[in-house]
Amino acid sequence: MARRERETVGVILAGGRGERAKPITLESADYIRSKAMIPFAGRRLVEWVIDACREQGIRRFYVVAQGQENRSQIKMLLEHGERYGVEVRYSRSVFDRYNVGSGAATLHNLEEWDLRGQALVLPVDSVFDFSLEELQATQDATGALVTVAAVARRAVEVAGKYGAMRTAGNLVTGFVEKPGLERIVEVFPHLAEDRGALLPTNAGMYLVDCARLRQVAREPDLMRLAQQRLDWGGDLLPYLVAHGLPVAVSTIGRLGDLGNVQDYLLTLRDVLSGAYAQMNQLMDVPRSVEPRYWIHESSLATRDDLTGTTLAEKIATGSVVIGPGVRVGRHVVIGPDVRLEYADIGDGADLREGVEVRRGACGDAAIVGPYAQINDSYIGPMAEIRSQRLSPARLTRFTAIGDGAQLWPGSRLDGIGVYPRLQVPPLSGLPRGTQLTSSDDVLHWAS
Repeated sequence: MARRERETVGVILAGGRGERAKPITLESADYIRSKAMIPFAGRRLVEWVIDACREQGIRRFYVVAQGQENRSQIKMLLEHGERYGVEVRYSRSVFDRYNVGSGAATLHNLEEWDLRGQALVLPVDSVFDFSLEELQATQDATGALVTVAAVARRAVEVAGKYGAMRTAGNLVTGFVEKPGLERIVEVFPHLAEDRGALLPTNAGMYLVDCARLRQVAREPDLMRLAQQRLDWGGDLLPYLVAHGLPVAVSTIGRLGDLGNVQDYLLTLRDVLSGAYAQMNQLMDVPRSVEPRYWIHESSLATRDDLTGTTLAEKIATGSVVIGPGVRVGRHVVIGPDVRLEYADIGDGADLREGVEVRRGACGDAAIVGPYAQINDSYIGPMAEIRSQRLSPARLTRFTAIGDGAQLWPGSRLDGIGVYPRLQVPPLSGLPRGTQLTSSDDVLHWAS
């Protein structure tokens, strides 16, 4: 069959619990928001995935969900895909118990859906710049069972965070899972002389030959692994390579991991700055190219209750300064003397006078009080930062405030996580990485 006639379907792995991304993945302390439903630059993550794949010709999607909350949230948004011009099916809940790892979930559901052609398997907690055509070309040229989408990274970026691949040409010969720098130099000797050399790292996206992979999955030893724990990167790919089955690698343009708060905010900044070519095409045309920003018409026409002037008037007079990489959603109220730079402001948010948001995000209907400083931080939907001019709140270095949480004036949070709906008195000096998960935690640090 000619390549242009061959259909590729999308298999979206959406069953993870999003533990590392808390509190972004929480709607309340005991209700997990599916990673697929994380808000990001005006859409949910799964919508970005669907749109990016659809633009490259994928029209049928199979979503591997897990559990009632995860499945119902995604299905409520996507339904069966009609609104997106695609077809969407979901894994059956009766088989959730078999989804023990990303590899096992893939193998079980390829069989259940009787997929025989070509599938692009991808996670829902990342955004990509990739070419399906290039992945297909590598698959065809190598006869690979699986083609791994790879991102080239320097050794210092790889150390302790990403798995690296040993290659011969376009074929993978081995894997090193999250090695330290010493181990990297041991496995890749050329790095001893050139620490700036790039290593291919697994992006978590795989183009697979479904019929052949299903045949391999019937091998007794792999079947046993799939009944226990089988992840793609740590288990399935090493198994295939160790058994002489061809696994190819194809480098893609870019990967943005959103698995934790820091990576979420860094990826958001890159997207808003225009670093992702495919997402640029999917976003609306910027209202301004230099500086590059998007502001919805309804927000430009909205007046604040302090000066009675519209946002458009405040921008024109310089009262509000919009720097590069700013997205402002619908019906946002922005007061005077506000400064925004690489900031994502959700629908219905309210930013009072003197607020500064740099490299941060404010969710839908969030309220940020006067003169608050939000730097490299995330504020969830309906959260309220009760800042005052004489007692401003300051959030820095990847602080994340969960949905509906309230911070009192004078809060100083540096690298802190606040779970949804908590009321937090003015705290400062907490150790970086502290997670306020309950009222007991708040009382402990307040005492």
